[in-house]
Amino acid sequence: MTMTRTTPLLRTTLTPVALGLLIAGPAYAQPAAVSAEGASLKAITVTSTRQDAAPFEVPASVDVIGGESLRESRPQATLAEGLGAVPGLVLQNRQNHAQDLQLSIRGFGARSTFGIRGVRLYVDGIPATMPDGQGQSSNIDIGSIERVEVLRGPFSALYGNSSGGVMQVFTETGEGPPTLTGGLAVGSDGLRRYSAKGSGSTADGVDWLLSASRFETDGWREHSAATRNTANARVGVSLSEDSRLTLVLNHVRVNAQDPLGLDLGQFTANPRQATPQATQFDTRKTVDQTQGGLVWERRIDARNDLRVMVYYGQRQTVQFQAIPVAAQAPATQSGGVIDLARDYGGIDARWTTRTELAGRPLTLIGGIGIDVLEEARRGWENFVGPTLGVQGNLRRDESNRVENIDPYLQARWHFTDRWSLEAGLRHSSVRFRSTDHYIVPGNGDDSGAADYSRALPMAALRYEARDDVSLYGAIGRGFETPTFNELSYRAGGLAGLNFDLRPSVNTSAEVGAKQRLAGGLLTAALFSTRTDDEIVTATNSGGRSTFQNAGRTQRHGFELGWAGRIAGHWRAQAAYTWIDATYRDGFCGAGACVPAGNRIPGIARQVAQAEIAWAPPEGWRAGAELRHVSDIAVNDGNTQSAPGYTTLGLHAGYLLRPSPRWEVAAFARVDNATDRTYAGSVIVNEGNARYYESAPGRNWSTGVTATYRF
Repeated sequence: MTMTRTTPLLRTTLTPVALGLLIAGPAYAQPAAVSAEGASLKAITVTSTRQDAAPFEVPASVDVIGGESLRESRPQATLAEGLGAVPGLVLQNRQNHAQDLQLSIRGFGARSTFGIRGVRLYVDGIPATMPDGQGQSSNIDIGSIERVEVLRGPFSALYGNSSGGVMQVFTETGEGPPTLTGGLAVGSDGLRRYSAKGSGSTADGVDWLLSASRFETDGWREHSAATRNTANARVGVSLSEDSRLTLVLNHVRVNAQDPLGLDLGQFTANPRQATPQATQFDTRKTVDQTQGGLVWERRIDARNDLRVMVYYGQRQTVQFQAIPVAAQAPATQSGGVIDLARDYGGIDARWTTRTELAGRPLTLIGGIGIDVLEEARRGWENFVGPTLGVQGNLRRDESNRVENIDPYLQARWHFTDRWSLEAGLRHSSVRFRSTDHYIVPGNGDDSGAADYSRALPMAALRYEARDDVSLYGAIGRGFETPTFNELSYRAGGLAGLNFDLRPSVNTSAEVGAKQRLAGGLLTAALFSTRTDDEIVTATNSGGRSTFQNAGRTQRHGFELGWAGRIAGHWRAQAAYTWIDATYRDGFCGAGACVPAGNRIPGIARQVAQAEIAWAPPEGWRAGAELRHVSDIAVNDGNTQSAPGYTTLGLHAGYLLRPSPRWEVAAFARVDNATDRTYAGSVIVNEGNARYYESAPGRNWSTGVTATYRF
């Protein structure tokens, strides 16, 4: 398929601003990355609150997961493998690489039918979430992750639109002489993953890392084969003692079949099958994305720092859907093939000042974020004559643009040795514009525009009751605009964008406690979020979703987590989340009226995970993982639900260091060892009642990596 790309206006929008800020000066490097393997290594710090601090000192729910724990004894197929033990974070693996993971934090993002919504993603400070609030994780290279930070609660509001939670991924920094690593993993259903990585640094202040991988699978379900190629590069240059430049580049290409969801009868009879329409129309998706970013940091003096980040990327997506031929007859129908060409970029500049107020330390941060997305969206028929699953006639053609301008301020004041106050304010302005180029009889000009803006305040108070106990409380307001995909279709098959959708606005409060315990950190938090104008799925049929506002909702919950070493080479981690997510107001949609008090679909009331492992520095290793997810309502009417489940994973491996230069690690694992039948995720409010995306039964994987240090 040939794609026509319009000349991106965002280049002329961003370039003058970027050049002016770059001239202002480069930047010094962030603190060295740290592993989350335990206290015996470098002290763990987090940067998600824009102020480097240990997790114990942050007045918010935040977890840090080291890259090695994401890779150790895992095939590295998706992020869902290693992030299960983060309280409040739920990664549902669709086993459908055409639709990405279903990621939610405290219930935000659970309605997503594809991609990631309601949660903001960043890779090395570069947004993986677009200005409209839609993100994707497919470009994240697991093989080169240094750490992942997951921020939950009111603090997330300081990231602007669709920040019900924040997940940040950081790439490893090259250190010392060159190091090369190669890896191979194989497993059930044709799983194959090949990887290579090189890193190092020089005496004159240059560090580098290059990583690439190829993932292949025949798929556990019918019609679910996929390939994914990823590449990631990071280069840092010390320009002086006080300044540093970092370049980040990454690329991903995905080709994946889409088996679609199953109804309850299909799921019960044969969870491995694809929906018949999937094979009839050869439903599939291709994604090709390349992006890059530059980060300058400069220490102006002992009290002042400047950081500037600019980025630019292109993403092309083509998706063949199972829209019936007859349904495409009306002139207002957009066809069964989605063709998107996106150019996006932005800049974030901030100044940090460390001073005093009333003789006590005060840190001030001021900045501005500007992001622009330009999209060429076209739709085609998915048939030519009697032949299905091929590109046919043009049925939609429009140019879309969304941009945000977000100034923000933050302050942290330690007004006593044990008390501190943090506060922040972000003003987020998001503008949508659409120009319709497809105007035919029966389908007029559907151009339109919408502006959304909100002031987003946050405040947090922390008390260090003892050297090993920290207590805090926080409150904040956030908002979530519709994404372009949620605006793209109107109910009843009407043409044009659904500009009647309003943004949802939420108020979140949290109280929590943290205690250093048994070589780890024990965390507990109570939280409550109330939302007005919640955006919900109105209809979802044939791969096409429409959305509406549903009044007020509430999410109350509790989180508990701990990770650390328990004795000798034994280590353990555990996480538990309970959440009650309900509609406070009744509404009508998705073909039925929903009473107040119904559960919000897509959200499990309880999620728990525990892991124990024997992990000496060399020799045999082994471990077990237990995961429990309670039942999940699949529609607003709560007439069906995906049953709860408990799964067991077992793994063993061997780590060999035959010389100071060589390291070889091998593993073998079995997931879903008890061969439980369950739905790995659900498609909320699917119009044909095909809610269920089944997860694999018992499956195995094994792999080996070899590292050589020059």
